[in-house]
Amino acid sequence: MNQFFDLPDGGRRITALCAALVLPVVVAAEGAQTGSVPLAAAWTVSGCLVLVSLVARPGRFVAVAGSGVLVSCLVTLISSQADARAETTFGIIESAALLLVVARAVRLLRPRSAVLLAGGAFTALSAQFLRCPASEYPMLVSLVVPALWSGAVLVTVLGLYLRLLDRYRTRERAAELQEQRLEYARDLHDFVGHHVTAIIAQTKAVRYTTAAGRPPSPEELDGMLAAIEDAGSQAMRSMRSMVTVLRAPADHGPQPDPGGALDELRALTARFSETGPPTTLALEPRLATGALPPGIATTVRDIVREALTNVRKHASRATKVTVDVRLEEGGAEGPTVLVAVTDDGPDTGHNSPPSGASRTGFGLTGLSERAAMVGGTVTAGPRAGAGWVVEARMPFPGPLLDRDRASDDRTSMTSFMSVTTGTSGTSGTEAEAGTRRTPATLDT
Repeated sequence: MNQFFDLPDGGRRITALCAALVLPVVVAAEGAQTGSVPLAAAWTVSGCLVLVSLVARPGRFVAVAGSGVLVSCLVTLISSQADARAETTFGIIESAALLLVVARAVRLLRPRSAVLLAGGAFTALSAQFLRCPASEYPMLVSLVVPALWSGAVLVTVLGLYLRLLDRYRTRERAAELQEQRLEYARDLHDFVGHHVTAIIAQTKAVRYTTAAGRPPSPEELDGMLAAIEDAGSQAMRSMRSMVTVLRAPADHGPQPDPGGALDELRALTARFSETGPPTTLALEPRLATGALPPGIATTVRDIVREALTNVRKHASRATKVTVDVRLEEGGAEGPTVLVAVTDDGPDTGHNSPPSGASRTGFGLTGLSERAAMVGGTVTAGPRAGAGWVVEARMPFPGPLLDRDRASDDRTSMTSFMSVTTGTSGTSGTEAEAGTRRTPATLDT
């Protein structure tokens, strides 16, 4: 049905132009059947006013439609007292327009205004048979008037339906806008918050070392300020990118990141290691080189970024962080993408939130919502011994990437291949996958 009425702009203009030319001519022809020029002019004015009210702007609809209904009633009253009568019509086009006025009033106006205007239109519609000769009254009252009343009931129901549909669309649009605002808030939290926490960590380091009587040397201070400057610049770039997305037109805005590979996780963990504890990234080669669905790839990056931000906020005494991203071959449910970020920071003293609280906040709440959109789950809590773990599991749609090559290499490759990044003096080639996970076999 929508496709049937989905006309191009040119077609709509032509249709509107034809209606604007034909309908007034038909109304005037009906008025001409009275044989009286004044009555014909009155019929034409009355019918055209009612027709114009159907295309009037919502703000002017009441005034135009009210004028049309009033003039229609006056023309009917005058016609009933005049000797000149139309033999074959009582104003069919005007009657149809009055029915549509009832529907539009019910759809657009508040209940009180809708009742008044629709009642006036119904009255004008019911009295229109008085424009015909008196000899036609019995037949019109028995046949035409019931038909018009039935039509009035139908258009009232139509108006109520359109009113409810408009309300539903308004609420749906409001929900979409709210969801969009939440999405932008999550993106802003993820992108900017990650860099701002780095600035805070560097600033605290300078203050603590100075308060302890060991102020940094000029070279060390310059390096710290350079790190703060770099984090601030990255935060500004992230914010500028977000503002660019918000300002760009819908049809010409930047296209979403196609996602796919997770190579940028290496740069993310490397930057984190520069201002935080040494970070080990264990990334399965099939995920690093394969093309993941954009929703999965984006969610994985967001989870890692938010988890590292929380480590910087709440686990300043952590000595190492492990980021583990792998593809697990499940059972009947199919393969699963596993993302786990663990640290060894003790949750005591100033490193932990208040008693009974957890390190979850708006960021992890947003990540849970994002993971749910792709059918996954996010959990966060203390790990065995000491530290904290943020773990997410997301179903991987479709067959595993490079499954054949992975099975061939699995016979000769039994150790977990990882890429490790760390601060000066801290590096390695083997990643610890955590106390609760076993090594997986990966491609080279």
